[in-house]
Amino acid sequence: MLRFLPLKLVSVVFLLISSPVPYADDLEIFPDQQWLEVSPADVQVAQRKIDRLFNLSFDDSATQGVVLIKNGKLVGERYADGFNKNSYGTSWSMAKSFYAALIGISIDRGEIKHLDEPVANYLEYFNDERKDITIRDLLNMTSGLEFPEHEHENMFFSADHLNYARSVGVEKEAGLTFEYNNVNSMLLADILLQATGIAADTLLRQRIFNKIGIDDATIWQDSVGTPLTYCCIDTTARQYSRFGLLFARSGSWRGEQIISKNFVDTTFSKVWDSENSENIAHNRGYSMHWWISRHDDRAVIFNASGKFGQYIFIDRANDVVFTRITKYYPTKGSKQEWGNLKYINWLGSINFRIALAGFLDALGLIDIKGDLSTPATFESGTSKQFYDNYTAIVDAFIDIGQPIK
Repeated sequence: MLRFLPLKLVSVVFLLISSPVPYADDLEIFPDQQWLEVSPADVQVAQRKIDRLFNLSFDDSATQGVVLIKNGKLVGERYADGFNKNSYGTSWSMAKSFYAALIGISIDRGEIKHLDEPVANYLEYFNDERKDITIRDLLNMTSGLEFPEHEHENMFFSADHLNYARSVGVEKEAGLTFEYNNVNSMLLADILLQATGIAADTLLRQRIFNKIGIDDATIWQDSVGTPLTYCCIDTTARQYSRFGLLFARSGSWRGEQIISKNFVDTTFSKVWDSENSENIAHNRGYSMHWWISRHDDRAVIFNASGKFGQYIFIDRANDVVFTRITKYYPTKGSKQEWGNLKYINWLGSINFRIALAGFLDALGLIDIKGDLSTPATFESGTSKQFYDNYTAIVDAFIDIGQPIK
């Protein structure tokens, strides 16, 4: 093994020399109420690279908006017709990454001891067959909790999401199998409440949003007022990018360590890899409620990801953030209320229910915007081509951080 060491050292030195590491002054730049907007040339990025990334993204008609941040500055954005920088998107499962960050902050504050604590230390009802499941297991999607064919989509349509999550039993031994289970994430709402005495959505505003300037967002609750910690934050592409920059900067913001660098380092380590999906023909990994788009000698790219194609990509080494959201038409309120749709919420899959709701709305039998209060993505905001382009998009994003040739 020792004979390979010099080659590795040469490779590391080459990467250090060739990678455009941001100047220290650039790492001190954070957005005020508005982002500092600069030209690509100001941050040594070729316009053609941005054009390629944006064009690939807008090959998909579901794309609502994209934002590119380099060295803490906004260097490009584009929006579909009828949308602009103030238009909300919804996060879907990108929210998982936000709420996982609160676990890190609670560890930093001593409210939670460490990632390998049993969940049962905080949730008394886990003192059963679930007693060996740890907080790390929840975050890495290795809890072994029951994972039925419908993948707990029914939880989204229930009145009390946490009550649903509490009732889910064990199917496998913890720590061994990756299964993307929304119940793992919903349980964070209860863990955070028990550890801090404060609801998770309030924590999110106090401990993250207020500190990084996300002052324009809807944080969704279920019908009984519990925050939906496995999904649903509405805000703009620019605002989502602030959260991306927080992680790109190792949890630091204007001199304050909001999340410990150790927790960010742990988050951005490879736990699972070679994970495929029905939609994306690209080997991905997973760690601590973040997806891994690339983890090799060329780049380490992590992303927060939502069900219908919402993304915050992060190239931490090169201080680059790329956010893409899909077309979204917000309903009223921030507390989930189903109105007349509660009568069809037991029918079929989530995709079927969304399609049926759209059909009934088109017929005038219901008024989604008037009768419904919930995040909802319809056909116009459901990605396809973006998934087909996924590998090319990741490559184009990586290229943003490479030297101009």
